[in-house]
Amino acid sequence: MIATDIYKPAEWHDFFLVTGGGAAALAGLVFVAMSINLDVVAQNATHRYRAINMLTGFTAAFMICALALMGGQGHQAVGTEWLVVATAAAVIYVHNYVQAAKQGGSKTALRPDRLAGGVTCYVAEIVGAVVLILGYVAGLYVAAVGLIISLALLISGAWLLLVAVNEDRSLQ
Repeated sequence: MIATDIYKPAEWHDFFLVTGGGAAALAGLVFVAMSINLDVVAQNATHRYRAINMLTGFTAAFMICALALMGGQGHQAVGTEWLVVATAAAVIYVHNYVQAAKQGGSKTALRPDRLAGGVTCYVAEIVGAVVLILGYVAGLYVAAVGLIISLALLISGAWLLLVAVNEDRSLQ
C-alpha cells in the first residue's frame, strides 16, 4: 500500500537515537584502539583495511541515523539519504577487502563469509532504502534490520582486529 505519510518520525526517533549514538560511541572506541596500536595496524594490509572498514561502517550508521533525525523529512528524503550513505559504505567495504587481498593480506583474516555477510547487510540497506523511496514502509524495516546486523558484524570485526593486532604485537 502506497501512502504519502509512511515515515512517521516519532515512531522511529528512539531507534535512530539509540542506533546512531551506539554507532558513534563504537566508532570512537575503535578509533582510540587503533590510535594506541597505530604502528601494528599501519604495517599490515589486513589490519589497515579492516580498520578503515570498521570506522566507515560505524560512521555510515551514525550518519544514516543523524540524517533520519533531521526534522521535516518524508520517506523519500530519508530513503535517499540512506541509499547514498549505504551505497558509499558498501563500495568502500568491498574495495578495501579487495585491496587487502591484493596486498597480501592474511588468508585466515580475509574470510569470504565475512565479506558476504557485510555485503548482504549493505544490500539489505540499499534495497530497503529504494523500497522506502518508492513509498513502502516495509523498506524502512528491511533497511533497519540490515543496519542492525551490520553493526553486529562491525563489532565482531573490531574485536577480530584488536585480537589480531595483539597477536602481531606479541610476535614483535
